[in-house]
Amino acid sequence: MANYITIAPAQFVWEQDIKKSRFILNIARITSEDDARAFIENITKQHYKATHNVFAYLLGDNDQIQRYSDNGEPSGTAGVPMLEVLQKNNLHDVVAVVTRYFGGIKLGAGGLIRAYAGTTAEGVKAAGLVARLTRTKVTLTIDYKQADMLQHWLTTHDYQIIATTYDTAVHLVVPVAEVEVPEFQAILTDFLAGHVVFQIGEKTFFEISTK
Repeated sequence: MANYITIAPAQFVWEQDIKKSRFILNIARITSEDDARAFIENITKQHYKATHNVFAYLLGDNDQIQRYSDNGEPSGTAGVPMLEVLQKNNLHDVVAVVTRYFGGIKLGAGGLIRAYAGTTAEGVKAAGLVARLTRTKVTLTIDYKQADMLQHWLTTHDYQIIATTYDTAVHLVVPVAEVEVPEFQAILTDFLAGHVVFQIGEKTFFEISTK
């Protein structure tokens, strides 16, 4: 599978009230259309008393599958704005359902577009995004006395620590772009005066925060 951006949690819920109508976003990762359909069906069952359960989803390395539904809202005012938000965030393999409980005040076409798009956009922002990238797994082994210094260096140089374990030494797992590995080793060897052991692992997918 290709590199791509998706939501940080496997599933996320966010809601807001707009002119007495309640809008609830449920968004989740998916790997197939069956996943998407099952998620939509589940949310619809949970909110069977809602006025509308609008959905949109993208699936495939190149978003080969794109589906949406206005679920009774005026054509083009709900599902399409949601889909466009997913596209603008460069998201892949996600399904979003916005549930609306009508509060008695009509929003008009423009208001509906803003409500569905805005609920999706704010929910995606609240969930947070991760990039699923191919990286080389590098394990750094150092003495305890150097752990804080190394962690600070990694953080300030935008390297994400995936895992930390402790025994007679400290072991940090860091994903590094393959082309950067030699330079990464050279810089840290110099920075730590040679008091570091590198274990270069296989290339695999890591989820790295986009913040």
